[in-house]
Formats: sequence, C-alpha cells, structure tokens
Amino acid sequence: MKSNFEELDYQKTHMGELVLRHRCMLSLDGREVYEVKLGDEYLMSSLFHDSEVALADLALGALGGAGWEVVVGGLGLGYTAAAALQFKQLKRLVVVEALAPVIGWHRQGLVPKGKVLADDDRCVFYHADFFALARGDGFDPAVKGARFDAILLDIDHTPEFWLHRSHADLYSEAGLCRLKSFLKPHGIFALWSNDPPEDAFVKLLSSVFARAEGHAVQFDNPLLQAVTTNGVYVARF
Repeated sequence: MKSNFEELDYQKTHMGELVLRHRCMLSLDGREVYEVKLGDEYLMSSLFHDSEVALADLALGALGGAGWEVVVGGLGLGYTAAAALQFKQLKRLVVVEALAPVIGWHRQGLVPKGKVLADDDRCVFYHADFFALARGDGFDPAVKGARFDAILLDIDHTPEFWLHRSHADLYSEAGLCRLKSFLKPHGIFALWSNDPPEDAFVKLLSSVFARAEGHAVQFDNPLLQAVTTNGVYVARF
C-alpha cells in the first residue's frame, strides 16, 4: 500500500536544509502533492502552479517570430520551464538553478515535470547562481554575454522578500539595466511574485524598459477554501 506521506529527498545545501516531499491529501480525495521546503520555509507545492505557468504564457505569448532562446531563472518543480517548452517557436531553453539537488530530482524523474524537461533536447540545466550570472557574463554556459529573447525569473518570494540578501541588487534600476543587457532587441523580462502586482515595482520596471505591466493571477486555493492572487510582471525592451 502506498504511503500517504513520503520524504523523497533530503539534502544539506549552502542555503539550508532542502527537502522534497510527496503526499496524498485525503482531504482532497487523495490528490497527489509534491512540496519543497528550504530551511523553515515552504518554497512551493504542486497544488498551486497556475501562476508559474502564467509566467511563461504571459511572457512568451507576447513574443513574435521563432527560433527563441529563453532563460528560466529558478527550476523549482518545473512548471514554468514545462510551459515554455509548449511553445513550438522555442529553440533553446536554459534553466538556471542554484541548488544541484533540484536538477537531480528532474533528471531522476522524482517530480511530475522532471522527465518532460530532462527528455527535451531543447532544455539545458545550468547549475549556477542566477543573480551572480546577472552581475557577470550572463546566462549562457557556453557563450559569454549571450543575449536571449526572454528571461523569466521565479526565485524570490517578491521583489522585496528575497530568499537571500545577495539577490537584492537585481531589483534596483542598476540591476535591471544589467539584466536588460542580456536581452535581444524587443526581448522580454518577466517576474513571478507571491503577492499581487505592486505599482511601485511596475514604475521601477518602466524606468528601465519601454513598457511594463503587472498581471494578477488568481486561482482557487482548496486548503484555504478561497481565491489566492499571485503576480506576474512583464517588461518589454
């Protein structure tokens, strides 16, 4: 008989104890749920991924042409990357992830989208610190300073609530200008937030990009029996 709760992996990392859990939620008719915990924080759950999918759909849905090269900052449970791969115009996807075990979960098929990403030749896993790369030579493991059609970022909770203080400088005018330098002309930057969009951050994006907007993404939260709202910011070159 399959257990209602399993700890699939436990690793000590430079950012704290990382745990991957699987459970069958009896309160939701036995629905399977995958959860990731880092230290004392719950990072993500497969129960809620509408806004992670929306991050890719809103950004890439605004791109023209074909042969896209795209960066996803933060692998997580893979929902943003898997949504990006649904676009036939996508030629190459570089997924930057700072925690090596997370990449391992996907390669081993421990998470629902793992094999979807690992078996797609367009997808490249890059074990690196996204924020350090943004300060340095960029996000291509093979070509320094390479430019991309879109950069999608889902690592911190919000632009003001970071997993680590070293991330803070990206969410400044100077940091966003550096990030913009790795986009092709007419490229797109999109950012996930646990909170609804804030006008102040849209204004900051607008000081760097030609156009910026915040999208509220709502979804049913069966645990709270309420509607939850996340945010997706989209900025155009």
